Amino acid sequence: MSMGRQLSTGSAEASPLLIAVVGPTGSGKSELGLQLAESLGGEIINADSMQFYRGMDIGTAKLSLAERRGIPHHLLDTLEITEEASAADFQAQARSLIAQIQDRGLHPILVGGSGLYLRAALDVLDFPSTDPQIRKRLEEELAVQGAGVLKERLLRVDPISAARIGDDKRLVRALEVFELTGRPFSSFMPQREYVQPSVQIGLNGDRAQLHERLARRVHRMLDEGLEQEVKELAARGLREGKTASRALGYQQFLRALDEPEYTNARAAEETIVATRQFARRQLTWFRADPRVSWFDWADAELPLHAEQSIRRAISAMS
Repeated sequence: MSMGRQLSTGSAEASPLLIAVVGPTGSGKSELGLQLAESLGGEIINADSMQFYRGMDIGTAKLSLAERRGIPHHLLDTLEITEEASAADFQAQARSLIAQIQDRGLHPILVGGSGLYLRAALDVLDFPSTDPQIRKRLEEELAVQGAGVLKERLLRVDPISAARIGDDKRLVRALEVFELTGRPFSSFMPQREYVQPSVQIGLNGDRAQLHERLARRVHRMLDEGLEQEVKELAARGLREGKTASRALGYQQFLRALDEPEYTNARAAEETIVATRQFARRQLTWFRADPRVSWFDWADAELPLHAEQSIRRAISAMS
């Protein structure tokens, strides 16, 4: 690993550390990532799977070029809305970028709330291959027989995955993996073992305050033109995008376009509810990882305290 830039708290150079800023949507990850990149010397790697999509800007709270303050941001706008995001592809791209950033003597800073994608970059994790023909057959069986029949089949061969999986896409994937490998899908789940020295900074805080922040955020997106953004993306094929069409806000406002009785006000309210539920699931995911160092997003000295935690990790590596 190459040597990093001179750190202001000591006289010796330290190896660039892989940093991840994690937590629920609306908790301030993007801003903290920028502050850490400025104070420590780093570049940002996006780990929000919906920010991969070109044109999905307002509804994903994607930073504009001006808001990035000159800090390089990677893996934004890498997919068309009709393409499907892949954690395996992200892993290869992110790890290549991590090495390149470290070769420049800077800290790679993963920022986002997509838990599996973050684990793909941070942890020892192998992704099983895919087979389009098997997947197509399973999707046809799902359409004809229903999720219940496929869930019973999965329960017989992989009860752990059967208990965890709640959506059709992952149900099909679990059965596909078993057919391909003879191994249960659950056996491929990531272990909490970093591929290289890393530190995770988690943001959390008062739940009622987060709910208020998320509601304000959705209304701000509406003021900024979310409805028009969805209309433009719909003309480009958003409905056909298996991943992009399910994004928070986009799913609801697509429905508002298609169903006259489904008003924009209802779309906004249901987006707020869905976003709060998503934030709760994110917190559950990240809290299960004992390696995350948690900080209160309302702390007036959050950037300093997070930076100090990272510097301690760097010193421990020396």
